[in-house]
Amino acid sequence: MDLTFLFERAKAAGRELTGLPPALINDILCAVADEIPARSEYLLSENMRDLERMSPDNPMFDRLKLTQARLEGIAADMRHVAGLPSPLGRVQKHTVLPNGLDLQRVSVPFGVIGVIYEARPNVSFDVFSLCFKAGSACVLKGGSDACCSNHAIVSVIHGVLERFGVNPDVVLLLPVEREATAALLQARGYVDLLIPRGSSSLIRYVRDHARIPVIETGAGVCHTYFDAEGDVQKGAAIICNAKTRRVSVCNALDSLLVHEARLHDLARLCAPLGERKVRIYADAPAFEALCGHYPAEWLEPASEAHFGTEFMDYKMAVKTVTSVDEALEHIARFGSGHSECIVTENDATAGLFLCQADAACVYVNAPTSFTDGSQFGLGAEIGISTQKLHARGPMALEEITTYKWLVRGNGQVRPQ
Repeated sequence: MDLTFLFERAKAAGRELTGLPPALINDILCAVADEIPARSEYLLSENMRDLERMSPDNPMFDRLKLTQARLEGIAADMRHVAGLPSPLGRVQKHTVLPNGLDLQRVSVPFGVIGVIYEARPNVSFDVFSLCFKAGSACVLKGGSDACCSNHAIVSVIHGVLERFGVNPDVVLLLPVEREATAALLQARGYVDLLIPRGSSSLIRYVRDHARIPVIETGAGVCHTYFDAEGDVQKGAAIICNAKTRRVSVCNALDSLLVHEARLHDLARLCAPLGERKVRIYADAPAFEALCGHYPAEWLEPASEAHFGTEFMDYKMAVKTVTSVDEALEHIARFGSGHSECIVTENDATAGLFLCQADAACVYVNAPTSFTDGSQFGLGAEIGISTQKLHARGPMALEEITTYKWLVRGNGQVRPQ
């Protein structure tokens, strides 16, 4: 599939974006935000067409589903992005060399950002708002599960852009066929950065086959460690919120690590999960502690395969550890570098965990469900980066810009 003509259009539109005044960009984002509730009937009906093709038992169903409340949240996030300072033109460094050369390092757009994602139509709005604000065109490759939703979303955005006289090619939606994914992965010279959002298999495939720079996002195997000095009331609330708020998202809790000295409190820690029918896979000591105190139909012995699994469902593994050091070792082995949490009242233990847990976001006495661009005050997000190059954690405006050096001279030449 030759999509070069689309990539050329996106690249040209990206160049045009650099000339748009920041005030106009903000006005357009606010206009799109206003259009979302105004066109909610259309958006929800197209989303329903996608939902009808997916079983409600599929863990991806919740990710795919749009509701009036979710549309209002998307619109609010877009207005938030519009109200944030522009990330462009910021002088990051400024120095004058002894020879008189004036050097500035200034933030600039990437140009064209490609995003490959699965059944999450809200990503279409989020990516557009962030890329547009950050001066980059975006090329979207959504999954077939959300094709009707994504077409509807992009058509709404295009309508607003055309009304303002802005080239609608600043956001392009590729065909759903897999050949379009292959074309995007090979779009060297047209697409400057590629961001996959979705399952670990999708991210791995993109990383292994792309010929353009990739930032890995999304795969989240998240742990909460309940320490010997953890507070049970805090712990129960944190564990329940992290696990059940939205089980299909990447910041959801997958594995609870509990200090052996607190096994007698494990039933209390897990009681809210039983009310929500969370299936627990427990190692031998945890299984013994929960037997008779947790619904038997939702309790099973754990196998090695349960640790390191991103469940995206009402399922959770429980592992008993003897110390914070063992908890950290377990996380180092099975974690994905996304989000980790400790529940403890010991400041020294908390400090050790903050220092040594190798993840983009590390929490003390707060659930991993907070790993989200809007929760961090960044507006919408383009994804959660789990790598360490360029960006880490929620990727918002600052993280989707790059920089260039501006050098001003007055006839200086370098010695021969």
